Amino acid sequence: MLPQQRQALILERIRDSGAVRVSDLAREFDVSEMTVRRDLDLLEERGLLEKVHGGATLLDAGTAFEPSFASKATRNTAEKLHIGRAAAALVSPGQAVALSAGTTTFQVARFLRDVPGLTVVTNSVQVAEELHHNRTGDQTVILTGGVRTPSDALVGPFTVAALRHIHVDIVFLGVHGMDLDAGFTTPNMLEAEANRALIRAGRRLAVVADHSKWGVVGIATMAAIEDAAVLVTDRGLSQDALGPLRERIDDVIVTDPTTLATEVS
Repeated sequence: MLPQQRQALILERIRDSGAVRVSDLAREFDVSEMTVRRDLDLLEERGLLEKVHGGATLLDAGTAFEPSFASKATRNTAEKLHIGRAAAALVSPGQAVALSAGTTTFQVARFLRDVPGLTVVTNSVQVAEELHHNRTGDQTVILTGGVRTPSDALVGPFTVAALRHIHVDIVFLGVHGMDLDAGFTTPNMLEAEANRALIRAGRRLAVVADHSKWGVVGIATMAAIEDAAVLVTDRGLSQDALGPLRERIDDVIVTDPTTLATEVS
């Protein structure tokens, strides 16, 4: 296979799934990982993709671009895992909690599997599947209806109606971006509406967002920065960002993906 043919197929794979891994491409095309990396370098130089650790993703196409769940799952995996663990520690047995869709809230769900007596409300297909198939305690999982988005969220009037009369102790919100002026945002307007309904259902809002979300603005705002009672993030977030966030949010929990440590302020 000519390099140009292989590179065209790589772009096709990225457009289909939103992201690719170097190891998967090397196996598929029966070439070395170094060859794949050279292909990705060339395609990135031409402005056709963005390289990330271990692979590549579509370029960010603006405030309305919505990457797939699979695409987002390849980004900042260590940070999201530690954020998920720290966020789940906020939950006590027997509580009612809600989780929005997203790869970081998915990590929260993984650490909630062993908490007994939970009632979990979610509009995330991935979160519901994770809790339903892997739970070990006496948990109740409620999945809203709705139309499925690229990020595997259920949205639309059925979702909003299902959440209208729900009341939970804490809502865990995943975000596309966070900005002091724009607040917590998403590239999907219907998902923003569903998440605003989810937020209204909760007594307390906990936002889970790794450092890469800072300064990113999606098309629709779900909540203002000061609406969050808790922000769980990671040490990649700069001190310049943490200062203003700590002024507006009561609890800012900073995790360190290189250790098991967390910092609460």
